[in-house]
Amino acid sequence: MSCSSWGSDAGPIVQTIFARRTTTGGAWHDVRAVDRGLPPGRSVSRPTWNGPSSRVVGTSPLDASRHGVFTRCQPRATRGPMLERDAHGAATMGGLRLEDLLDLGADAPRTPAYVYDVDAIVQAARDLAGGFEGAPHLIAYAVKANTAGPIVRALGAAGCGAEVVSGGELAVALGAGFPADVILFSGVAKTSREIDQAIGVGDRGILALQMESVEEITRVAARARALGRKARVSFRVNPSVEADTHAHVATGHDEAKFGIALADLPAAYEAIDRAGDALELMGIGCHIGSQLTRTDEYLEGARVVLDLAAERRATGKPLAYLDFGGGYGVDYGAGCPVTPADFARAATRLAAERGFGGTRIVVEPGRALVAPYGVLCASVVMAKRSRGEPSRRWLMIDAGMNDLVRPALYGAKHRIEPIDRPPPAAGEAPGYRVVGPVCESSDDFGEHPFAELLPRAVVIRDAGAYGFVMASEYNGRGLPTEIFLAGGRVAAIHESRDAAAWAASRLFG
Repeated sequence: MSCSSWGSDAGPIVQTIFARRTTTGGAWHDVRAVDRGLPPGRSVSRPTWNGPSSRVVGTSPLDASRHGVFTRCQPRATRGPMLERDAHGAATMGGLRLEDLLDLGADAPRTPAYVYDVDAIVQAARDLAGGFEGAPHLIAYAVKANTAGPIVRALGAAGCGAEVVSGGELAVALGAGFPADVILFSGVAKTSREIDQAIGVGDRGILALQMESVEEITRVAARARALGRKARVSFRVNPSVEADTHAHVATGHDEAKFGIALADLPAAYEAIDRAGDALELMGIGCHIGSQLTRTDEYLEGARVVLDLAAERRATGKPLAYLDFGGGYGVDYGAGCPVTPADFARAATRLAAERGFGGTRIVVEPGRALVAPYGVLCASVVMAKRSRGEPSRRWLMIDAGMNDLVRPALYGAKHRIEPIDRPPPAAGEAPGYRVVGPVCESSDDFGEHPFAELLPRAVVIRDAGAYGFVMASEYNGRGLPTEIFLAGGRVAAIHESRDAAAWAASRLFG
């Protein structure tokens, strides 16, 4: 199942891995190329699994002393969004034990570390594509959710498009092989350089720059004339829909900075008409917010888009596509009654009922494709217990708000579990306040149950979205490692600069 109506099935998920050193001192490391005696940077075909374990030999920038024997667990026929456990209770992803990936017995374990199951991410996109029931569509992956090359490349190979919000993200999408005509560019404050970048790529520029104000339409038209190009644009409207979600991720209400207000649409159409050959209006869309858990509020926004599309069609100017946005929720532990495919199915059927069955539907999922299939692993540094009344317990880990800021920023809740055994049921073990090393009281991941025999490492679940992309080097702490799994093996490892490199970067002047 392809992620777009014009895409093709990608076959093996990860065909090639690219090794590179970044300008900041981090590096992509092609584990499979090293394992097979190939030079770093050499593209390698996806290998078959030839045994119960594979020794991966580290080379620079991975310390050569870090040899790992990865135990392959028997995978299930289908993989759901939940972290899996092997017969001994150890946490696994992609058929591999997380403990084996992290060198936990070493003096310097490879933590904090994000681990992603790339195959499961692509399968999630294909499951979503099934919700369109054969209708023309484009799944434009919201690159901001996770910009990692192995993930973005794999989704592009599976037929997805991309929704970007900066020139940097546009460069990632293009560098990952996305055709320009499946890329959307959103954002309320695009710079002139970013507009030129989007208009100038390829023969026709990207699929559309999403206009979020009347003033922006005028700016884009001026840049198109200056470049001697026609810019393809779409309207992102503010549908005035209140989504049942956190205030920080609600984007479709009257006070949000996003989108063209419905009252401003006549002026927006006038600006398009004045632009003449400089602009081509491709579509209309909206995005009401993130972490949606009901299809009814999603369809409220879709109805606004369909009403506007019908009005436009009545003037003899039909649109090439309708964009219903993303925001599909995931289960962070409290449950989520609907799947991404449920949103797609509901919107597709509504469009058909309204006479738009042949018009391409665009959606912009991010979190739903990557959050459940990534975890943040952290070593336990120590436990602390107060001896007063009431007694309090803290579990200190080496991952902090600099690595995963969502709990501090949004009050987000992530399940935290031992890496080597299943978590105890609530009430069966004492609660520990899990906290990180950052010098802020908000560096707090909440209370979680742990047995008296504490684990040497923990897994923070559902961290594949808005994790590494929002990480920082606050307090002089390096960015976390990223480990990518595909085809039952480690496909790539990205290690960022260490504390010494950070210090050197600050000692200027």
